[in-house]
Amino acid sequence: MLKISTKGRYGLKAMFELAVRYGEGPVLMSTLAKQQNVSRKYLHSLLSPLQNAGLTRSRRGVHGGYLLTRPPHMIFVSEVLEALEGPMLLVDCVASEDTCSESLSCPTRKLWVHMTNSLKTGMEGMTLSDLLSQETSDLLSRETKAT
Repeated sequence: MLKISTKGRYGLKAMFELAVRYGEGPVLMSTLAKQQNVSRKYLHSLLSPLQNAGLTRSRRGVHGGYLLTRPPHMIFVSEVLEALEGPMLLVDCVASEDTCSESLSCPTRKLWVHMTNSLKTGMEGMTLSDLLSQETSDLLSRETKAT
């Protein structure tokens, strides 16, 4: 079963928080850690690969913190998860036929390739802005039901 690790889940949530605050300046690591209910050390382990992938940057000093490197509508969920989890593959033979000696004659490899491509297409089609819009819509819906 394909399963996104806590690193992927919390990292994406941290990116969501940075997207919420996009344009307001750097966000302190302590603010992000408190919002996520994780330690600063763990959060640093999430932000480091995101920074290496060019998705975030840090600013030092009194007014320092973390920022997105691009607007939320230009950062795709696939980029975030691949920076944190590595390539999104259901099985190894999808990346390379050389992984398995039976790849060329395997009756299920085409299914794995198709499913992996569908998963990638879904994630490549969703940005941080889409997540923000979805959350806003969900909040409005919950408020409407509560009244």
